[in-house]
Amino acid sequence: MTSLYDNIIFGPVRSRRLGISLGVNLLPIESKLCSFDCIYCECGWNDDHRGKRRFNAREDVYAMLDETLAKMVKEGTPPDVITFAGNGEPTMHPDFEAIIEDTIALRDKHCPAAKVSVLSNATQIHREDVRRALKRVDNNILKLDSAFDATVQLMNKPQGNYTVARTIELLKMFEGDFILQTMFLRGEYLGKTVDNTTEEEVAAWLKVVEELKPKQVMVYSLDRDTPCQTITKVEKDDLRAIAERVEALGIPCSVA
Repeated sequence: MTSLYDNIIFGPVRSRRLGISLGVNLLPIESKLCSFDCIYCECGWNDDHRGKRRFNAREDVYAMLDETLAKMVKEGTPPDVITFAGNGEPTMHPDFEAIIEDTIALRDKHCPAAKVSVLSNATQIHREDVRRALKRVDNNILKLDSAFDATVQLMNKPQGNYTVARTIELLKMFEGDFILQTMFLRGEYLGKTVDNTTEEEVAAWLKVVEELKPKQVMVYSLDRDTPCQTITKVEKDDLRAIAERVEALGIPCSVA
Protein backbone atom coordinates (compact mmCIF):
# COMPACT_ATOMS: atom_id res chain seq x y z
CA MET A 1 0.00 0.00 0.00
CA THR A 2 1.43 3.38 -1.03
CA SER A 3 1.37 6.24 1.47
CA LEU A 4 1.53 10.02 1.59
CA TYR A 5 3.49 12.30 3.93
CA ASP A 6 0.88 13.74 6.28
CA ASN A 7 2.52 17.03 7.20
CA ILE A 8 4.83 19.79 5.96
CA ILE A 9 7.68 18.47 8.13
CA PHE A 10 8.07 14.69 8.48
CA GLY A 11 10.49 12.35 10.18
CA PRO A 12 13.21 12.32 11.10
CA VAL A 13 13.79 9.05 9.26
CA ARG A 14 16.93 7.02 8.59
CA SER A 15 17.53 7.47 4.89
CA ARG A 16 19.31 4.72 2.95
CA ARG A 17 21.26 7.42 1.15
CA LEU A 18 21.49 10.43 3.46
CA GLY A 19 21.60 9.40 7.14
CA ILE A 20 19.21 10.90 9.75
CA SER A 21 16.97 12.95 7.50
CA LEU A 22 14.34 15.53 8.42
CA GLY A 23 11.89 15.74 5.53
CA VAL A 24 10.25 18.84 4.09
CA ASN A 25 7.10 18.45 2.00
CA LEU A 26 6.14 21.47 -0.12
CA LEU A 27 3.30 19.61 -1.84
CA PRO A 28 -0.29 18.89 -0.72
CA ILE A 29 -0.69 16.80 2.42
CA GLU A 30 -3.78 14.94 1.24
CA SER A 31 -2.66 14.00 -2.29
CA LYS A 32 0.30 13.73 -4.67
CA LEU A 33 1.25 16.55 -7.06
CA CYS A 34 4.13 15.85 -9.41
CA SER A 35 5.40 16.53 -12.93
CA PHE A 36 6.12 12.79 -13.16
CA ASP A 37 3.73 9.97 -12.31
CA CYS A 38 6.27 7.20 -11.76
CA ILE A 39 5.01 3.63 -11.72
CA TYR A 40 7.24 3.02 -8.66
CA CYS A 41 6.32 6.08 -6.56
CA GLU A 42 5.69 5.29 -2.89
CA CYS A 43 3.15 8.17 -2.82
CA GLY A 44 0.91 6.48 -5.39
CA TRP A 45 -0.58 8.13 -8.49
CA ASN A 46 -1.09 11.84 -9.13
CA ASP A 47 -4.39 13.34 -8.06
CA ASP A 48 -6.66 15.87 -9.78
CA HIS A 49 -5.86 19.20 -8.10
CA ARG A 50 -8.42 21.42 -9.77
CA GLY A 51 -9.93 23.65 -7.11
CA LYS A 52 -7.57 22.30 -4.42
CA ARG A 53 -4.66 23.88 -2.59
CA ARG A 54 -1.53 22.97 -4.54
CA PHE A 55 1.39 24.08 -2.37
CA ASN A 56 2.20 24.68 1.30
CA ALA A 57 2.79 28.35 2.08
CA ARG A 58 6.37 29.58 2.49
CA GLU A 59 5.48 31.09 5.88
CA ASP A 60 4.11 27.77 7.16
CA VAL A 61 7.19 25.89 5.98
CA TYR A 62 9.45 28.40 7.75
CA ALA A 63 7.53 28.30 11.03
CA MET A 64 7.32 24.51 11.22
CA LEU A 65 10.95 23.97 10.21
CA ASP A 66 12.17 26.57 12.72
CA GLU A 67 10.19 24.93 15.53
CA THR A 68 11.23 21.37 14.64
CA LEU A 69 14.94 22.14 14.29
CA ALA A 70 14.95 24.01 17.62
CA LYS A 71 13.30 21.02 19.31
CA MET A 72 15.69 18.47 17.77
CA VAL A 73 18.76 20.48 18.77
CA LYS A 74 17.42 20.95 22.30
CA GLU A 75 16.93 17.18 22.57
CA GLY A 76 20.48 16.58 21.34
CA THR A 77 19.39 14.88 18.11
CA PRO A 78 20.04 17.37 15.27
CA PRO A 79 19.48 15.96 11.77
CA ASP A 80 22.32 14.97 9.46
CA VAL A 81 20.34 16.39 6.58
CA ILE A 82 17.23 18.43 5.80
CA THR A 83 15.68 16.80 2.74
CA PHE A 84 13.14 18.26 0.34
CA ALA A 85 11.05 15.36 -0.94
CA GLY A 86 7.43 14.70 0.05
CA ASN A 87 4.29 14.16 -1.99
CA GLY A 88 5.63 15.08 -5.42
CA GLU A 89 8.19 17.36 -7.07
CA PRO A 90 9.43 20.07 -4.65
CA THR A 91 10.87 22.37 -7.34
CA MET A 92 7.36 22.94 -8.73
CA HIS A 93 6.68 25.26 -5.77
CA PRO A 94 6.54 28.87 -7.05
CA ASP A 95 8.52 30.06 -3.99
CA PHE A 96 11.08 27.25 -4.14
CA GLU A 97 14.11 29.55 -4.30
CA ALA A 98 12.93 31.67 -1.36
CA ILE A 99 12.16 28.53 0.69
CA ILE A 100 15.67 27.22 0.06
CA GLU A 101 17.04 30.58 1.21
CA ASP A 102 14.93 30.34 4.39
CA THR A 103 16.06 26.76 5.00
CA ILE A 104 19.76 27.57 4.67
CA ALA A 105 19.30 30.44 7.16
CA LEU A 106 17.47 28.15 9.62
CA ARG A 107 20.08 25.42 9.19
CA ASP A 108 22.86 27.93 9.90
CA LYS A 109 20.96 29.18 12.96
CA HIS A 110 20.15 25.81 14.55
CA CYS A 111 22.42 23.06 13.20
CA PRO A 112 25.15 24.36 10.88
CA ALA A 113 26.66 20.90 10.43
CA ALA A 114 23.50 19.59 8.73
CA LYS A 115 23.32 19.33 4.96
CA VAL A 116 20.43 20.54 2.81
CA SER A 117 19.35 18.07 0.13
CA VAL A 118 16.76 18.19 -2.64
CA LEU A 119 15.39 15.08 -4.33
CA SER A 120 14.20 16.26 -7.75
CA ASN A 121 13.12 14.72 -11.04
CA ALA A 122 14.87 17.59 -12.90
CA THR A 123 11.73 18.64 -14.79
CA GLN A 124 11.93 22.24 -13.55
CA ILE A 125 15.62 22.95 -14.19
CA HIS A 126 14.70 25.00 -17.26
CA ARG A 127 13.75 27.68 -14.69
CA GLU A 128 16.67 29.91 -13.75
CA ASP A 129 15.36 30.40 -10.20
CA VAL A 130 15.25 26.63 -9.66
CA ARG A 131 18.80 26.19 -10.97
CA ARG A 132 20.03 29.00 -8.69
CA ALA A 133 18.38 27.38 -5.68
CA LEU A 134 19.70 23.90 -6.48
CA LYS A 135 23.23 25.26 -6.82
CA ARG A 136 23.00 26.63 -3.26
CA VAL A 137 22.14 23.35 -1.51
CA ASP A 138 24.67 20.74 -0.40
CA ASN A 139 23.11 17.84 -2.30
CA ASN A 140 21.06 18.54 -5.41
CA ILE A 141 20.01 15.01 -6.35
CA LEU A 142 18.59 14.96 -9.87
CA LYS A 143 16.85 12.02 -11.51
CA LEU A 144 17.42 10.35 -14.86
CA ASP A 145 16.11 6.79 -15.04
CA SER A 146 16.97 6.03 -18.67
CA ALA A 147 18.73 7.37 -21.73
CA PHE A 148 15.70 6.44 -23.85
CA ASP A 149 12.54 8.52 -24.13
CA ALA A 150 10.34 5.43 -24.52
CA THR A 151 11.58 3.99 -21.22
CA VAL A 152 11.14 7.31 -19.41
CA GLN A 153 7.59 7.57 -20.75
CA LEU A 154 6.86 4.08 -19.43
CA MET A 155 8.60 4.36 -16.04
CA ASN A 156 8.12 8.03 -15.16
CA LYS A 157 5.04 9.09 -17.17
CA PRO A 158 6.23 12.73 -17.42
CA GLN A 159 3.60 15.44 -17.71
CA GLY A 160 4.10 17.84 -20.62
CA ASN A 161 6.88 17.90 -23.22
CA TYR A 162 9.73 15.96 -21.63
CA THR A 163 12.68 14.63 -23.60
CA VAL A 164 15.88 13.02 -22.40
CA ALA A 165 17.96 15.09 -24.84
CA ARG A 166 16.60 18.38 -23.49
CA THR A 167 17.09 17.21 -19.90
CA ILE A 168 20.72 16.29 -20.62
CA GLU A 169 21.39 19.74 -22.09
CA LEU A 170 19.91 21.38 -18.99
CA LEU A 171 21.85 19.10 -16.63
CA LYS A 172 25.06 20.20 -18.37
CA MET A 173 24.40 23.70 -16.99
CA PHE A 174 25.33 22.38 -13.52
CA GLU A 175 28.84 21.60 -14.84
CA GLY A 176 28.96 18.37 -12.86
CA ASP A 177 27.94 19.97 -9.56
CA PHE A 178 25.04 17.62 -8.87
CA ILE A 179 24.29 14.02 -7.87
CA LEU A 180 22.63 11.86 -10.51
CA GLN A 181 20.05 9.39 -9.19
CA THR A 182 18.65 6.43 -11.12
CA MET A 183 16.00 3.89 -10.17
CA PHE A 184 16.50 0.45 -11.70
CA LEU A 185 13.61 -1.97 -11.96
CA ARG A 186 12.14 -4.78 -14.04
CA GLY A 187 8.61 -5.86 -14.85
CA GLU A 188 5.63 -4.91 -16.94
CA TYR A 189 3.32 -1.93 -17.25
CA LEU A 190 0.27 -1.61 -19.54
CA GLY A 191 1.26 -4.84 -21.27
CA LYS A 192 4.76 -3.56 -22.07
CA THR A 193 8.04 -4.84 -20.68
CA VAL A 194 9.88 -2.32 -18.53
CA ASP A 195 13.51 -3.11 -17.74
CA ASN A 196 16.26 -0.48 -17.59
CA THR A 197 18.88 -3.06 -16.55
CA THR A 198 19.41 -4.55 -20.03
CA GLU A 199 22.82 -4.10 -21.65
CA GLU A 200 21.32 -1.70 -24.20
CA GLU A 201 19.81 0.43 -21.43
CA VAL A 202 22.83 0.42 -19.13
CA ALA A 203 25.35 1.11 -21.91
CA ALA A 204 23.33 4.10 -23.19
CA TRP A 205 22.84 5.40 -19.64
CA LEU A 206 26.58 5.09 -18.93
CA LYS A 207 27.31 7.23 -22.00
CA VAL A 208 25.07 9.93 -20.54
CA VAL A 209 26.77 9.62 -17.14
CA GLU A 210 30.16 10.02 -18.80
CA GLU A 211 28.92 13.05 -20.74
CA LEU A 212 27.43 14.77 -17.67
CA LYS A 213 30.25 13.89 -15.23
CA PRO A 214 28.18 14.36 -12.04
CA LYS A 215 30.09 14.51 -8.75
CA GLN A 216 28.33 11.33 -7.65
CA VAL A 217 25.81 8.77 -8.91
CA MET A 218 23.21 7.01 -6.77
CA VAL A 219 21.67 3.77 -8.06
CA TYR A 220 18.82 2.13 -6.21
CA SER A 221 15.78 -0.09 -6.61
CA LEU A 222 12.39 -0.65 -5.01
CA ASP A 223 12.20 -0.48 -1.23
CA ARG A 224 8.56 0.40 -0.54
CA ASP A 225 5.12 -0.30 -1.94
CA THR A 226 4.40 0.89 -5.47
CA PRO A 227 1.19 1.84 -7.30
CA CYS A 228 2.07 -0.60 -10.11
CA GLN A 229 2.05 -4.15 -8.79
CA THR A 230 3.75 -5.78 -11.80
CA ILE A 231 7.27 -4.41 -11.30
CA THR A 232 10.05 -6.04 -9.28
CA LYS A 233 13.13 -5.04 -7.35
CA VAL A 234 16.62 -5.33 -8.84
CA GLU A 235 18.95 -7.22 -6.53
CA LYS A 236 21.93 -5.56 -4.88
CA ASP A 237 24.46 -7.65 -6.83
CA ASP A 238 23.07 -6.35 -10.12
CA LEU A 239 23.11 -2.78 -8.81
CA ARG A 240 26.71 -3.19 -7.65
CA ALA A 241 27.71 -4.43 -11.10
CA ILE A 242 26.23 -1.25 -12.61
CA ALA A 243 27.93 0.87 -9.93
CA GLU A 244 31.31 -0.67 -10.76
CA ARG A 245 30.88 0.43 -14.37
CA VAL A 246 30.15 3.98 -13.20
CA GLU A 247 33.21 3.95 -10.95
CA ALA A 248 35.31 2.77 -13.89
CA LEU A 249 34.51 6.18 -15.40
CA GLY A 250 36.11 7.83 -12.37
CA ILE A 251 32.77 8.82 -10.82
CA PRO A 252 31.82 7.72 -7.26
CA CYS A 253 28.66 5.59 -7.18
CA SER A 254 26.61 4.49 -4.19
CA VAL A 255 24.14 1.59 -4.09
CA ALA A 256 21.01 1.81 -1.95
